[in-house]
Amino acid sequence: MREGNGGELIMFENFLRTAVAVPKIRIADCEYNALQIIDVVRRAADENVRLVCMPELCITAYTCGDLFLRSDLLANAKAALLQIVAQTADCDVIAVAGLPIIHCGKLFNVAAVFSGGKILGLVPKTYLPNYGGFDELRYFTPPFSEKQIVRWGNERINFGTNIIFKCREMPQFKLAVEIGDDLWGNSPPGARHAAANATIIANISADSEAAGRASVRRTTVAGQSERLACGYIYANAGQGESTTDSVFSGHSLICERGTVLAEAPPFGDGWAVSEIDLNAITHDRRRKNTFVSNEAATENEYYWYESFSLRETHAKNLIRRISPAPFIPDNPAEISARCEEILAIQAAGLKSRLEFLDSRAVIGVSGGLDSTLALLVIARAYENLNRPLADIIAVTMPCFGTSERTKSNAHGLCDTMGIPCREIDITETTAGHLRDISHPQESRDTTFENAQARVRTLVLMDLANQNGGIAIGTGNLSEIALGWATFNGDHMSMYSVNAGVPKTLVRHMVRHFAENTKNSDLQKILTYILDTPVSPELLPPKDGEISQQTEDILGPYELHDFFLYHFQRHGRSTEQVNALAQNAFADKYSADEINARLRLFCNRFTTQQFKRNCMPDAPKVGSVSLGRDWRMPSDIKSLGDSPQCFK
Repeated sequence: MREGNGGELIMFENFLRTAVAVPKIRIADCEYNALQIIDVVRRAADENVRLVCMPELCITAYTCGDLFLRSDLLANAKAALLQIVAQTADCDVIAVAGLPIIHCGKLFNVAAVFSGGKILGLVPKTYLPNYGGFDELRYFTPPFSEKQIVRWGNERINFGTNIIFKCREMPQFKLAVEIGDDLWGNSPPGARHAAANATIIANISADSEAAGRASVRRTTVAGQSERLACGYIYANAGQGESTTDSVFSGHSLICERGTVLAEAPPFGDGWAVSEIDLNAITHDRRRKNTFVSNEAATENEYYWYESFSLRETHAKNLIRRISPAPFIPDNPAEISARCEEILAIQAAGLKSRLEFLDSRAVIGVSGGLDSTLALLVIARAYENLNRPLADIIAVTMPCFGTSERTKSNAHGLCDTMGIPCREIDITETTAGHLRDISHPQESRDTTFENAQARVRTLVLMDLANQNGGIAIGTGNLSEIALGWATFNGDHMSMYSVNAGVPKTLVRHMVRHFAENTKNSDLQKILTYILDTPVSPELLPPKDGEISQQTEDILGPYELHDFFLYHFQRHGRSTEQVNALAQNAFADKYSADEINARLRLFCNRFTTQQFKRNCMPDAPKVGSVSLGRDWRMPSDIKSLGDSPQCFK
């Protein structure tokens, strides 16, 4: 748990801590099983879990066979459920567990949902498998189509497949339940529940193990959470169930929007915990018009919306890992594949433009990371077009701020790639322009800096006209977000290949080239470029060294990329972004530094939209884009003006 500047605790709003739990049970021993389930619910409460899900028929065991037809087992199961509910009444948890119950003279496989000493609802299983090792139709009845009420003593309990459990204190927490094969059916109830605006689908299951089954299960559960834009909790039978020819592994999953957040592995201890991000779920659903919600139409006609209360809802700390580099895969083995994938997208977009216009590529090579990546992309596009790399028009344009290091980088890169590099010194041209507008060259202000960038763009545009080419932009997504570009200078081009790639990923992509090229000279120069400080090089060097470093001015790009991802991809408030950043960078940056950099990001992001409104075409490479995907007014109060944002 981390404190803000004023010492107050940071809350992770609408992050719901959930758990899957596989209690060790005995077949047909309801009394014993009830004690195990009570222990699970109490453990969940102790670990600040707010939703815990346990397997299908775990009160009796799934593998009871014809014992399900015995009235004593069914009576014991009901008594066990009432015992569990009563003895966990003080736990600040909503729980889901399975049992068989008799209703209207028929036997049903149901999920009981309970909290605060009350059974909130009983949800019967829709799809009853009767193939292979399954014979559920031998015992159980499919659910009725209409709503039902179960009366146990003075209690009236909702019974039906269409129940959504709504948390009063956390309105975005809306739980629906399905069982086992309901997930695998051709019309899963979960799809209907999601359309009725359930944000979390719990599936309590008893899926026996087989070679390769865990992989299929993992892919299916994660895929369903992606399709339904929801949190999906899958609790699977395990310890104590295996009998005769069936083996159950307890493999259980917590997924959210296509991602596996936590997993109880096969034959493990049967416990996994993570937080589900309800804000991200509701934002995705709101953003995608292909997600159709019929909550208003179904609330009275088709669904019960059963309310419940929890004393505490928002997480005070997170078990779930918040990646400090959200644009970079966590698995190092995936980084290379991601870099290749993005390169293919960039090169394909550029190839199409060059092929359509029958043009040559014209690029300014500075010796820095961005122009290096752009040149590598151009080279890949030329290879795809079967054109010689010597046909690329590369030019380096030294001026007041150019260091020998970056100029050497530019020439060395082109030489090792077999691309002619033309040098056009723009110092006199820029000095003449400053004289024309009566601006003293000694005044190292914005005009002095931007004049160099605009002259470079003038040279590139005219070279493109002269040679039947198009000027290729090199600016990256992070610079576009921050407006870190000279308007009508490096901000402008005829096609911008890096506009969808954030700075943190640019570095990985150049490193990917360096590690995978068979050209040792190219590997050497790319490594040298990677070690070169990031700089616009618009102020003169000091003692021959780069004097102007971007991250000294703006702050670390890794912070800005983090802010951008969570602000644009998930529509988070500034307060939420701040809390997540303080979690992700707890061991690296102080709360004060994160606050300062977030304030700068908000101010620059909101004031620089006018530059984004007239960007050149660029290939979109990821889920975060500031091209046609992003529209906002140019004149807007900064999102970071409120002091509440920086607690």
